[in-house]
Amino acid sequence: MTPKEVLKFAKEKGAQFVDLRFIDLPGLWQHFSIPISELSEDLFSEGIGFDGSSIRGFQTIDESDMLLFPDPATAVMDPFTRVPTLVLICNVKDPVTGESYSRDPRYIAQKAEAYLKKTGIADTAFFGPELEFFCFDSVRFAQSAQEGFYHVDSEAGRWNSGREGTPERPNLGYQPRHKQGYFPVPPMDQFQDLRSEIVLAMQEVGIRVEVHHHEVATAGQAEIDMRFDTLTTMADRVLWYKYCAKNTARRAGKTVTFMPKPLFEDNGSGMHTHQSIWKDGKNLFYKKGGYADLSDLAKNYIGGILKHAPALCALIAPSTNSYRRLVPGYEAPINLAYSQRNRSAAIRIPMYSSAEKAKRIEFRTPDPTCNPYLSFSACLMAGLDGVANKIDPGEPLDKDLYELPAEEAKLVKQIPGSLDVVLDALEADHDFLLKGDVFTKDVIENWITYKRKFEVDAIRLRPHPWEFALYFDI
Repeated sequence: MTPKEVLKFAKEKGAQFVDLRFIDLPGLWQHFSIPISELSEDLFSEGIGFDGSSIRGFQTIDESDMLLFPDPATAVMDPFTRVPTLVLICNVKDPVTGESYSRDPRYIAQKAEAYLKKTGIADTAFFGPELEFFCFDSVRFAQSAQEGFYHVDSEAGRWNSGREGTPERPNLGYQPRHKQGYFPVPPMDQFQDLRSEIVLAMQEVGIRVEVHHHEVATAGQAEIDMRFDTLTTMADRVLWYKYCAKNTARRAGKTVTFMPKPLFEDNGSGMHTHQSIWKDGKNLFYKKGGYADLSDLAKNYIGGILKHAPALCALIAPSTNSYRRLVPGYEAPINLAYSQRNRSAAIRIPMYSSAEKAKRIEFRTPDPTCNPYLSFSACLMAGLDGVANKIDPGEPLDKDLYELPAEEAKLVKQIPGSLDVVLDALEADHDFLLKGDVFTKDVIENWITYKRKFEVDAIRLRPHPWEFALYFDI
């Protein structure tokens, strides 16, 4: 849409407010709303001010004034507000220089797409993330000087199989067993209608959905898969996905979390990220007759991701909770290898279709705590570094990597096991991200500082509940 078309669209839909949205550095959608009377064509070219010092990872208080510029192509009606509200996703600019803001994650994604074209290697990068999440009936958590706890509950949690029922809250016995929640029909799958409602909301905001289903874990773990699209557009859609899932669940009196590991001893939630690069309408990852029909360019792209994986993890699996998921077992993609069909490798080559258009790689390590603009951009930059330097990913490993003999297993590199270690890796290995000024040193340094101070140290300094079981009687 053009700005003029947005105004016409808003009038046709009876919009009374405009919601202006942008993303902070860690990856949370932010917004404020203006009356529809304040929406004009000038807003798209002149912007609207906000306080950047109150946004995580943005400005200091002495340089707080920032501008939002709505992207007219993103205009949709919010499917959840009672008052008709038009939503516009915005880019951030500096009001003094007039330049795009280097710490705006959406701008970083746009620069990554521009850099791809500038290299001449390809003109389009497609991404297809598979976000998993849990839907709980209740959640409680707190931390203070003398206590710290969390408690989640779900009528569909296996731990409730022995709960005594009441007339108001009967126990009907349909709770998936741990690690056996994949694909049972209702009534064992109690979330069919809720997921369908989420999909309908996603379709209402223009997202093409391919499939939804219950996932492996007990207690309502779910997955909804979107049709692949270009990098920045898909990152926009990840935020809409989360918004639709959370608000649909809230309407139903439930709550959704995209934490990678909210449950102990069951599968975690990932964001397997399918990706491919194209030029002039041709899929550059496809070559008939090669291993898994992969081209040499695709193998080099894989080589770049595997080489830079420890540093990438600081952006694609960027929470302390990410490393409760990235442990051996539970299909955890910790092994730095690639393979067709093999879900124990960090990179899988899907073999559902032999068609050229379907050829892609699936990077299984990312999770939904990432900022999608940064995660997708970092993956692309690592892959392009592999292509530019013809990085050899080695031979594929078409074995169950968890069952390898010890002498073979020790030869397979693995993802680091904690956020502090991958932040160190990013600090040491980020030149590939700086190419084309896609990421800047300021962004990298700010990201590392924020994560160390507010996440790594925050967890490190607090007693863990299990430490009492281990040490209280010593």
